[in-house]
Amino acid sequence: MTERIYSLAALTVLELSPPEMVEVAARAGYSHVGLRLVPATPEEHHFPLVADAELRRQTLTRLRDTGVRVLDLEILRLKPETRVADFARILEVGAEFGGSELLIAGNDPDEARLTDNFAALCDLARDYAIRPHLEFMPWTDVRDLRQALRVVENAGRDNGCVLVDAFHFDRSGSSLADLPALLPGRIRYAQLCDVAGPRPDDMDEILRQARNERRFPGDGDCDLLGLLRALPADLPLSLEIPARQLMEQGVSALERAQLALDKARAVVARI
Repeated sequence: MTERIYSLAALTVLELSPPEMVEVAARAGYSHVGLRLVPATPEEHHFPLVADAELRRQTLTRLRDTGVRVLDLEILRLKPETRVADFARILEVGAEFGGSELLIAGNDPDEARLTDNFAALCDLARDYAIRPHLEFMPWTDVRDLRQALRVVENAGRDNGCVLVDAFHFDRSGSSLADLPALLPGRIRYAQLCDVAGPRPDDMDEILRQARNERRFPGDGDCDLLGLLRALPADLPLSLEIPARQLMEQGVSALERAQLALDKARAVVARI
């Protein structure tokens, strides 16, 4: 049995530059990282890997020196005005880093157009050996697992995948009963975290929790064991666990990354 891949997601240590993130991942014991090539929001502090050749060089050097590899790339949004061809440079940079999985958000209420754009992105990404993963998030236009599955299947591309994030799975009310419809070829990695308490009624609060207040695996109320048992065995896990309160208390990025990995391994060991 091959050892499960654990990847450090950018959102867990968003204050770090990409070279610093690679160094922290190596020191904590991760084999992979995720690179945020495009910021998730206009307000987000961002290190411009696509535009900054020197930053790319430093990151590639750190990857080579540590042996850490890149798992996924984020985050592209499919919007009503999206021109998929405009993503080519981002995919080129992602391929330069060796990333094979690409995180996609659906921000278009026209599902037919969203599906067409996802198919076009899959076609473009194929040239770079990259697999787009449509991530369902309850505040976006792809709200839950069933809808994400429908879009990806209707797009009809063999490199099109669905991304399951434990937070969004819980907060979208998605069902474990729907996971068998997600064939192994449609999921190449998952995002793992935990979240405390019942699902809020207010979507703004769900969004705030998603970006600032997740819990380490096993420290919340998600059915992580049920979720992991329903997913393919040995699926790579990206640990995406923003914990603003800990950061504000002075818990370092390295300490947070190490806690995330230790607690994820403890949960996986229970399967």
